Amino acid sequence: MKKRIVCLTLALMMTATQVVSVSASREEELREEQAATSAQLDATYAQIDQLYSAKQQLQDEINTLDANLVNVMVSIQTLEGDISNKQADIEQTQADLQKAQNAKDKQYAAMKQRIQYLYEKGGSDAWFQMMMSADNLSDLLTKAEYTQKMYDYDRKSLETYANTIEQVTNLGNQYQQEKSELEGMKQEYEAESANLQTQIDTKKASSADCDNEIAYAQEMANEYANLIQEQQAEIEQLEAERIAAEEEARRQAEAEAAAAAAAAEEAAGQDDGETQEDQTVYDEDGNEVDADEAAENGDTVYDKDGNEVDPSEVTSSDDGVEYDEYGNVIDSDNTVDPDSVSSSSGSSSSSGSGSSIVDYATQFVGNPYVWGGTSLTGGADCSGFTQSVYAQFGYSLPRTSYEQQNWGTEVSYADAQPGDLICYGGHVAIYMGNGQIVHASNSRDGIKISNDATYRTILSVRRPS
Repeated sequence: MKKRIVCLTLALMMTATQVVSVSASREEELREEQAATSAQLDATYAQIDQLYSAKQQLQDEINTLDANLVNVMVSIQTLEGDISNKQADIEQTQADLQKAQNAKDKQYAAMKQRIQYLYEKGGSDAWFQMMMSADNLSDLLTKAEYTQKMYDYDRKSLETYANTIEQVTNLGNQYQQEKSELEGMKQEYEAESANLQTQIDTKKASSADCDNEIAYAQEMANEYANLIQEQQAEIEQLEAERIAAEEEARRQAEAEAAAAAAAAEEAAGQDDGETQEDQTVYDEDGNEVDADEAAENGDTVYDKDGNEVDPSEVTSSDDGVEYDEYGNVIDSDNTVDPDSVSSSSGSSSSSGSGSSIVDYATQFVGNPYVWGGTSLTGGADCSGFTQSVYAQFGYSLPRTSYEQQNWGTEVSYADAQPGDLICYGGHVAIYMGNGQIVHASNSRDGIKISNDATYRTILSVRRPS
């Protein structure tokens, strides 16, 4: 009888399971969708990191170009000053040249007047007349010496002025050539300045494009994060509904099983009559005896009213099946030994403490961040890093940051201990204690230690269990 009750209960429970299977299926679909959304969020954050790196590189190049442009502009200003000074030198040489030329012309004019005077007074015999007019030899020599001195003076003056004119002219030509060279250099620097400005404008345009892409990627990341929250809310709602439905189905199944058991017992009582009531038989002296033994020995037995009955027709109260206190069949082949449970649970404990996990993880600080990677030395992303670290201590973490958010046992951040997982939207890190985390941050920083675990919104703290 109890076997039939148990079977009926199991059947009702299976029916209840089918009732909530649709809800569980939708919940599983949502979890898969949420995992895909989380992967998209991780990819978007990685893209944002790459865009920030590209923007930083562009900014560095812009700063270098700006510095070069400043140097070129300073050079242009210096050249403009040199050209201005050179122009002043040229103008001064032109003035000096004009003065020398005027002095030469005056000297030449004076010499011509003296020569003209001599010829006008004495004609072609001027020198002869001068000698003849001398009072004596001394007067003659004096006049001749004076005439020679005047001649030498005029000649030297003309040579000096001629040399001065030549020197000033050469210096003016030199200044003019130097000015031309300076102007040529200025043109080259101006061309370089224009080229640098064009490069700067191009880099700034690319930087602006990066800003637009970052803004768009951030918007997409926000949408993914909001979608994950919506999916999580729906999952929690479905989970609550499923649990409530399972509980209601279980309650109904138990109620129906109890009613069915009562109905079955009543029907069995009606079919078996006195046989079911006479579970106890007696010998002729009124002593209680076992019906099976009496049937085996051929003894005559009586019911409680003294009527003789056939012991072989009496239903034995021992059908060889054991029941627990709730009427459930005890199957010794499928019963777990409590001692074996205790020992097995003890052997499955973690082989590493939280501080050991932290010490191991910090060995890889400085190694690269690689999207989709799981190598602690060759490169790993955030979830690949945590998965590989925990694997060294016998923990099998799921692959993505979203899946790791549901792994282990949840604790509050206030109770966080070294070795716990700190889960963010699309990111995961290992808590070191004192507000520090070690994590595969991004392609720019790689695996690093951050001093503020709350630098982003913490969605969950998970402890290995």
